[in-house]
Amino acid sequence: MSAHETANGAAEFANGSRAPSYITADAAPIGGVIKERPEDFLVEEIPLFQPAGQGEHLYLMIEKRDLSTFDVVDVVAQHFGVEPKGVGFAGLKDKHAITRQVFSVHAPGRRFEDFSMLRHDRISVLWADLHTHKLRRGQLKGNRFSIRIRGVPLNAAWQASKQMDRLATTGIPNRFGPQRFGHLGNNHLVGLAMVREDWQASLDALLGPSLDLPEPQAEARAQYAAGDYRAALDGFPRLLKAECHALRALARGDGAKRAVRSIDRRARAFYLSAFQSALFNRVLDARIGEGSWDTPSAGDTMMSHSDRSESAVSEHTLAQAQADASAQRSSPTGPMWGGRMPRAAGEADALELRSLSDVGLNLDSLERFARTAGEVFAGSRRPLRVPVTDHQVEGGADAHGPYLRCAFDLPRGSFATVVMDELMKNGAVDASAVRAEGRR
Repeated sequence: MSAHETANGAAEFANGSRAPSYITADAAPIGGVIKERPEDFLVEEIPLFQPAGQGEHLYLMIEKRDLSTFDVVDVVAQHFGVEPKGVGFAGLKDKHAITRQVFSVHAPGRRFEDFSMLRHDRISVLWADLHTHKLRRGQLKGNRFSIRIRGVPLNAAWQASKQMDRLATTGIPNRFGPQRFGHLGNNHLVGLAMVREDWQASLDALLGPSLDLPEPQAEARAQYAAGDYRAALDGFPRLLKAECHALRALARGDGAKRAVRSIDRRARAFYLSAFQSALFNRVLDARIGEGSWDTPSAGDTMMSHSDRSESAVSEHTLAQAQADASAQRSSPTGPMWGGRMPRAAGEADALELRSLSDVGLNLDSLERFARTAGEVFAGSRRPLRVPVTDHQVEGGADAHGPYLRCAFDLPRGSFATVVMDELMKNGAVDASAVRAEGRR
């Protein structure tokens, strides 16, 4: 790869100029917007198991509105008098939405009647029970979505239904949605600089000026750039906790590395995940362009959609792997780079390695960072495609006007905005989601 090609790849990674590759590119867009109000975007977690009715962990099914999952963790931890690490959850849910998900609280020797009722204007507890162990990330089957698209004619329902039927037949690209990259769309750059151990670049991506931000935060970012950290801290909203932690460290004279390390561990892990996610998206879009995103070749690593088991594809097993992929029993995987990520082989591996070199990294630099980062940067593989099931499309109207409602199930870790973008194709999904979700 030439230096020019490498520079272009790094620039695309930085500014997000590479557009998603649609598998329904031949179908006309229906347009419209989503997330005009929280009730337009409903998410309900599909649990992996039911609580046992006994144990030292309190389980709560919580409905939240306009709050992130981490916001709820903090509220629950404070209410039950535990550290945030004592609160478990299975997955992150959209902020600008109404979502239902289970949280666990480690409270040995105590029962719900020992605590007052949890009261919050944007939180409702739908049920409570006991279980024997903490709820951990990934312990869910998937999520059920009900999403209203505004600003489309009611006769768009036929077209949307036809495209949803098609997506149910093919599956959808398992792309990370814009929520993962924050309201500036640059969470991945904060993470990339952390992996490079360029702590100043990480702070600049987190705190530096942006043309996309309105006042007064733009003024605070300019104050950061000028080195007036105390004034910048006064200008940042307190809900942007990572930014405020870093600025407090800088204001007391800490260096760039200590300032980054002062950020909450779960927030740092999220920036690293955004970096991994951006590289995965690049590999996925490249394979969509090649037509190989849903069809395995020798060297691929497959993942079963039923139990998430992985298997390497050889020339000997290629025919069976292609049959399983055709039936949506399994799909090829892409990289979530980290210290212990299983490597693919052949052309798949070569493409994945290019995703690293495009941003100035190689295996040595990745492994060096992984040795100090630990489990949060272990790495894994992720299916390039996931099934869309139990889908419904209907038109309707309410006090806010007509809408098109799309409902469907997705496996855990998959983004409903990707499904909607295949239907809408107008950039409204990305723009509204990024603005609405905030940084975390």
